[in-house]
Amino acid sequence: MILLQVQSTTQPILLFGTMGMLALAIGLIVFIIFHQRRVIRYQSQLQEMEEEQQKILLNASIRWQEEERQRIAADLHDDAGPLLATARLYLNENLVHQDINTQLQSIYNAKQIIDDTIQLIRNISHSLMPPTLKNFGLESAVNDLFQKISGSGVVNASSRFHDYRQRLRPEQELLIFRVIQELVNNILKHSGSSFIHVTQNYNEDKFFIRLHHDGRGITQADFERLNKSALGLGLKNIQSRAKVLQAKIEFERDPSETYFKVTLEVPIEDYEMSN
Repeated sequence: MILLQVQSTTQPILLFGTMGMLALAIGLIVFIIFHQRRVIRYQSQLQEMEEEQQKILLNASIRWQEEERQRIAADLHDDAGPLLATARLYLNENLVHQDINTQLQSIYNAKQIIDDTIQLIRNISHSLMPPTLKNFGLESAVNDLFQKISGSGVVNASSRFHDYRQRLRPEQELLIFRVIQELVNNILKHSGSSFIHVTQNYNEDKFFIRLHHDGRGITQADFERLNKSALGLGLKNIQSRAKVLQAKIEFERDPSETYFKVTLEVPIEDYEMSN
């Protein structure tokens, strides 16, 4: 009799316990399913955001290249074209029927115009690949740029390369130089800095460029926000060039809050070094 009573008491307990465990297991499974769906949805949204960011950077790079082409075309059309047309006027077919003095003067004038055209085309070529960078490397090109800025007497600009024993690939040096140019241009236009200082060094397989200034600057959060907006074409150009370099770029404010710093970290292990 007592055994029957015990059995009748424990059976509902076991039943409720089993049902509770089953409900808990079902709840856990449902939670895992919903969590996985949220993770998948979040990953999908993140991928879409990354793809959109890539489109923005690609469009910025294309716009920059198109602006460069238009600028060069405009320089050639507006400046070189009229110069050559004027030289042609001096060297027309009637020149042979003119007296010797007029011929010599026309030839001299045409020569002066052609010399001016050659200098113009040389200047356009230098803007595409600065001769100092091509012939002497990144350090000399940056030093030359900063000496010109300091020469204005408005901003104290200086640079110091600590470990530049070997040159990088020419195309890599050009991209790094363009990033520095764009950063300096933004600082000069918007920050109100009294000094700009650039340093370079190696660390294992990384090539570092660090730029410091004491004006108004931006943080990494600002940089990422502006890159996702329709503003900040110059910053998008910087990001697109950094991407080609497979480099990281970081904008930060020094803990002392006395200056801002931009760090460009370029991997070099996959690049051939050249003397």
